[in-house]
Amino acid sequence: MFIDTHCHLDAPEFDADRAEVVARAQAEGVAQIVVPGISLPTLAGTLAMRSQYGCPVALGLHPIYERTHRDEHLLALREAIAREQPVAVGEIGLDFFVPGLDAQRQTELFAAQLKLARDFDLPVLLHVRKSQDQVLKQLRRFGVRRGIAHAFNGSPQQADAYITLGFKLGFGGNLTFERALNIRRLAVDLPLDSIVLETDAPDISPGWAYKQRNEPAYLAGIAAELAALRGISVTELAVQTTANARAVLGLASPT
Repeated sequence: MFIDTHCHLDAPEFDADRAEVVARAQAEGVAQIVVPGISLPTLAGTLAMRSQYGCPVALGLHPIYERTHRDEHLLALREAIAREQPVAVGEIGLDFFVPGLDAQRQTELFAAQLKLARDFDLPVLLHVRKSQDQVLKQLRRFGVRRGIAHAFNGSPQQADAYITLGFKLGFGGNLTFERALNIRRLAVDLPLDSIVLETDAPDISPGWAYKQRNEPAYLAGIAAELAALRGISVTELAVQTTANARAVLGLASPT
């Protein structure tokens, strides 16, 4: 059994066949699909994934949409978290890779949402691109000590820093590419109890679906690749990564 700790199942790319996507994932052993939020206008759609498909959800304001987020959205997010009791605050973080984004505004939004995570004692789902050290600085500043660094691609030293803070590191389709040397090395060398699996579907497709829509059913193939790289059985990988995801996000077993 697997847990996809990061899948945008509410994305419009799945509107035509969402139920079939979920069924295919379940057939491949994906027992739970965690759906992170990205904005206030899409909040209802994110919550619908919980009511319709039983998905654990996170609520947050994604950094790459910083131009659309308003200060009043933070108040509405606080109210939604109190009302809806998500498993995490997310997807939040810093993106210094996409050109044209306002770093200061991103940092303000990130800080405000870390305060929410602290106030509600929730983990965070982190978006981190070209910003590992800055994200770690803010986590320490606000005392947020659990969550998942999604699509991790930092250094071993940065990985250790996240692990020390109580975070798990998310690995997905990128590790299936032979040229992704840093990610593959990290996925092999890091302690198994620090790793969780994810797809980030519909994005970050694995090698066999390159330039195609990603979907949570592909998590089984990603897991098989990682198990082979580490020289362990898929069963061992599934058991440990599922336990890791449950521990960091407080997930109950699906009924």
